[in-house]
Amino acid sequence: MAIARCAVIGAGVMGGGIAAQIANAGVPVLLLDIVPPNANNRNVIAETAIEKMLKTEPAPFMSPRAARLVTPGNIEDDLPKLAQCDWIVEAVLEKIEVKHATYEKIAKVKNPGAIVSSNTSTIPLRILTEGLPDEFARDFLITHFFNPPRYMRLLEIIAGPKTRPETVAAIDEFCDVSLGKHVIHAKDTPGFIANRIGSMWIQAALQAAFDLGLSVEEADAIMGRPFGMPRTGVFGLLDLVGLDLVPQVAASMQRALPKDDLYLAIAKDRPLLAKMIAEGYTGRKGKGGFYRLQRGADGARVKEGIDLATGQYRPSLDPTLASATQHDPAAILKAQDRGGQYARRVLAYTLAYAAALAPEIADSIDDVDQAMKLGYNWHQGPFELIDKLGAVNVAALIAGEKLAVPPLLQKPLPFYRLDAGLIRQRGADGEWTKLARRPGVLLLADVKRAGAPVAKNGSASLWDIGGGVLCVEFHSKSNALDDGSLGMIKTALDTVKKSAGKYVALVIHNEADNFSVGANVGLALFAANIALWPFIEEGEASGQKILKEMKYAAFPVVSAPSGMALGGGCEILLHSSAVQAHAESYIGLVEVGVGLVPGWGGCAEMTYRAYTNKHGPRGPIAPLAGIFETIGLAKVSKSAEEARDLLFLRRNDGITMNRDRLLADAKAKALSLVKDYQPHKPKPIRLPGPTGAAAIGLSLDDLRRQGKASDHDLLVAGKLAEVLSGGDTDVTLETTEDQLLALERKAFQSLIRTSKTLARIEHTLETGRPLRN
Repeated sequence: MAIARCAVIGAGVMGGGIAAQIANAGVPVLLLDIVPPNANNRNVIAETAIEKMLKTEPAPFMSPRAARLVTPGNIEDDLPKLAQCDWIVEAVLEKIEVKHATYEKIAKVKNPGAIVSSNTSTIPLRILTEGLPDEFARDFLITHFFNPPRYMRLLEIIAGPKTRPETVAAIDEFCDVSLGKHVIHAKDTPGFIANRIGSMWIQAALQAAFDLGLSVEEADAIMGRPFGMPRTGVFGLLDLVGLDLVPQVAASMQRALPKDDLYLAIAKDRPLLAKMIAEGYTGRKGKGGFYRLQRGADGARVKEGIDLATGQYRPSLDPTLASATQHDPAAILKAQDRGGQYARRVLAYTLAYAAALAPEIADSIDDVDQAMKLGYNWHQGPFELIDKLGAVNVAALIAGEKLAVPPLLQKPLPFYRLDAGLIRQRGADGEWTKLARRPGVLLLADVKRAGAPVAKNGSASLWDIGGGVLCVEFHSKSNALDDGSLGMIKTALDTVKKSAGKYVALVIHNEADNFSVGANVGLALFAANIALWPFIEEGEASGQKILKEMKYAAFPVVSAPSGMALGGGCEILLHSSAVQAHAESYIGLVEVGVGLVPGWGGCAEMTYRAYTNKHGPRGPIAPLAGIFETIGLAKVSKSAEEARDLLFLRRNDGITMNRDRLLADAKAKALSLVKDYQPHKPKPIRLPGPTGAAAIGLSLDDLRRQGKASDHDLLVAGKLAEVLSGGDTDVTLETTEDQLLALERKAFQSLIRTSKTLARIEHTLETGRPLRN
């Protein structure tokens, strides 16, 4: 069945976030909550939730347009509207009597076949469905989202014995394709998969830190990055999600878990935690948590950490334990200090728990690993970690803590292996099965495991992804672009051209956190400091030339970004035939932040888009003002949808919600363009020239008088205005692309020779923050 309209009942943080993500997918959604006593506005709770989400950072909505798809209401007046909905999500209080009362109301008004799901995080489905009529139960299931729903990719689906397969399939497909979720089908057990194991990890880490006398800094340094867990560590993570969540989850687990469960054996109340919550120290959302920021005597912010023994805050200290300064997991586990003991205890309990429970809570070990990676931001799941440490070593670790070694760990075998480029996983029965991908999923990692690259250098590789399509992959640090990155684009263009029809299209894509953070400005800084000006000039000219060749190629070039695409990364998108962007793409031309202007054609492309945009402002000055603001303020889109508003993406560029589907979608887009493909043709435009630059200059003078811009800010802005307005021209003359590119080069080369721009570059590289000088 198609899901065309939805409803969410419960406008709290989770309910509102789920409604926002449904709206992000372009689907209308009704958001309902109770009517507060004596309320003049009966929809006040839902309306307030929407207003708050429009101001929240990180933003639940991908654009303000999405918010208009959410209709607020209340459960007293608007329940009949549920009859129009294909999927109704219950996100009310985690109290079974409240949920059952809600289901009774829904059952009276919903259409036959409409799906109802609960967002419960701990209550088993068998309890939720107690007393429900079969007609209701067959279209009922659990859809467990993680907070915040827009950004956390994991969705656990739990179906019951009465749930129709068609119901499960409809929700699975919608949440996967439209909402961008990695769907895992969990078994009907307390806490499901991620929260069951994650709760044990948090409890084990929390209790062991108290018992062994570690500082919060020591505990987080050990139980964080070295073992592929969140870099915040456990205490930093609790500050992030809220300390008040710990007793809530513990109470829920105590009610639901069997009495002999290992979690119950170690969970205990800590008076310090109760005291912190009672006094409002609930983490970042409160007055602080295990860490807090305070103003020092000089006004500077000072980070403090709480002493777990005394409950008093003191300046945060760098760990001094030898184990806490290690990065090698094996070395930490061998350490004989308190940190080594801490690591052994926490991992023993966590990995023993995961291995013992896996057959009971999940269909496969990969489901467990994916749940922990996507639900708790682990970089590797528990079974991947076991393989890294060695099953024999982990079994010994568990036995050393006087715990029973689970059956899955009683054989010295890995849980994953490569077989002719395919990943296979070991099941609880000892059998090896292929790790299957969903239809419509194509991962570059799988392509890479199955064969060798067509070409490779230190910064990029070229892969054959089938169907006559090649893929350029960047893999330098942070995917910063250098001559190797650009050279691989040139190699790819030549390879397709010379392939005699073997290759027909090109995709530019990678699976790193970020598509590209831009040009390698560190290399430019080094060259400038030794006055290698010809090197910098050649680098800029070469970048312009290669991207221009890409733009006018006789075959389609489709870029498929995810994460950040900044500076030169953005310029690659601007020169592509088309873009298929992941919804979470953050795109911008940020060169002004380091005292430069875009130098690989970004100014020229944005100018052309602004002056030919049918939906934008008209006239000689208005389009110029818009792109000057976008580039001059180094604006970065907060989503792919917002990138359309900023002209970084065109209206016909595609957006993929599920990152796992991005490469397949980009490949399909490239192939769809092959037939009758018409390469771009140069088109001159008419620009205002000095008149436009002068108009921009008036606003810059205002900023100078208000003290909001330094002399160097004004110099950079003036150079940018000159490029965007076309230099020495006017609206009676045509300005060519080559003329704009020459203006870019002139401005860039002028600015990079200034000491203040070099200082900005150096400061940004060292601190990650801009310098205003």
